[in-house]
Amino acid sequence: MEQTKNKDLFQGKETIGSKEDKKAFLGTEPIGRLLLRLSVPTVIAQLINMLYNVVDRIYIGHIPEVGSLALTGVGVCMPLIMIVSAFAALVSSGGAPRSSIFMGRKESEKAEKTLGNCFSLQVLVSLVLTLLLLLFHKELLLSFGASENTIHYAADYMRIYALGTLFVQLTLGMNAFITAQGFTGISMASILIGAASNIILDPVFIFGFQMGVKGAALATIISQSFSCIWVIAFLKSKKTLLRLKKEHLRIQPEILFPCLLLGMAAFIMQASESVISIAFQSSLLRYGGDIAVGTMTILTSVMQFAMLPLQGISQGAQPITSYNYGAGNVTRVKKTFRILLATCLVYSSLLWALIMLVPGMFVRIFTPDPTLSAFAAPALRMYLGGLFLFGIQVACQMTFTALGKAGSSILVAVVRKFVLLLPLIYLMPRIVHNPTMGVYMAEPIADVLAVTFTCILFSFQFKKALREM
Repeated sequence: MEQTKNKDLFQGKETIGSKEDKKAFLGTEPIGRLLLRLSVPTVIAQLINMLYNVVDRIYIGHIPEVGSLALTGVGVCMPLIMIVSAFAALVSSGGAPRSSIFMGRKESEKAEKTLGNCFSLQVLVSLVLTLLLLLFHKELLLSFGASENTIHYAADYMRIYALGTLFVQLTLGMNAFITAQGFTGISMASILIGAASNIILDPVFIFGFQMGVKGAALATIISQSFSCIWVIAFLKSKKTLLRLKKEHLRIQPEILFPCLLLGMAAFIMQASESVISIAFQSSLLRYGGDIAVGTMTILTSVMQFAMLPLQGISQGAQPITSYNYGAGNVTRVKKTFRILLATCLVYSSLLWALIMLVPGMFVRIFTPDPTLSAFAAPALRMYLGGLFLFGIQVACQMTFTALGKAGSSILVAVVRKFVLLLPLIYLMPRIVHNPTMGVYMAEPIADVLAVTFTCILFSFQFKKALREM
């Protein structure tokens, strides 16, 4: 068969051969080189994605006179923003790995039906979320820890952000299907488009038009709309391996329900962040006041910085694991996990060491306020005390998802968040001398216990999955 070359508008490089040839690279290329090729763009994409919220916070924290209160107000919005992201993960984190598994089994029709069904559901979910956020955002923000000093800023931000829910859902959700095909360069570009737009528009709206937090929210949703257009255009083009087709948009329960079950772990992980944030912020408001709540905004920002590269590396491994699991290639599945685990563990350990040595360097990125910085630096060291173990947790949990093991994924998520962390947030302040630091201490204790549980479960379930193959 004669090979043809053509310039790929979206990939920005030459592609050779048929679509079937392109699909096969996940099962043939050397694992180490393939993981590097897929992970580097996803890591970059995750770091860029973090800029949507972090850049907002940096600019908001530097608003003259009201920066600290405005920063705290926007921080209170994070539980609602996490809920929006969690619904995108519910659909895509199950649908994308299943589409990769179908590709490994050479069942392209089922893979495209999975894509179409997930798209339709995300549109419906977006419309419902938009309506609920517009109607009840103020009540929710007050329950999430907003005080009479910060509710004005939080409501201004959330009211505008809610209007962009559809863009957020489709960008996050559909981008996962681009990554699942191995087009990590395209998924990175979609995030880069939005982040670059956000960085440019933020100072224009916040300071130029003097819109404050409203300007930050408006810049974010406009930027997300650009990313959304890019993602949908690619999935409807001839360049994609799995195309978004009209005939696959009709929701079929037998296609969609397994995706939702598998995505439930990611949903619990992200949606529970909302519940956890409520618990953290209400406890901190009680024991430490607004400065403790403002500090939590900084700590969660640094946590995002720590977690997103890990998620990027594991997302790069997901299509390799899922494809080869579908193809029945035990050797490549085992080798992918070993390389993923080693990479994640090295990263999390190095970042942990840096945070322990110079916590103030990370804090000063988000605030010039010396009082807030002095309070936040020791809190950061306490809060991320168990970060070095996160590499193990992320590698195991992503492998559960990539193998389609919904039950194990859900169990790990529930144990870490609800069985361990949530009770510890209320228990630790009662048993340590400094109750505010006791609240922050709940996180590393929960992390150590959760990783221990995950390792035990994974050692049994991974061997069982390989035997089933």
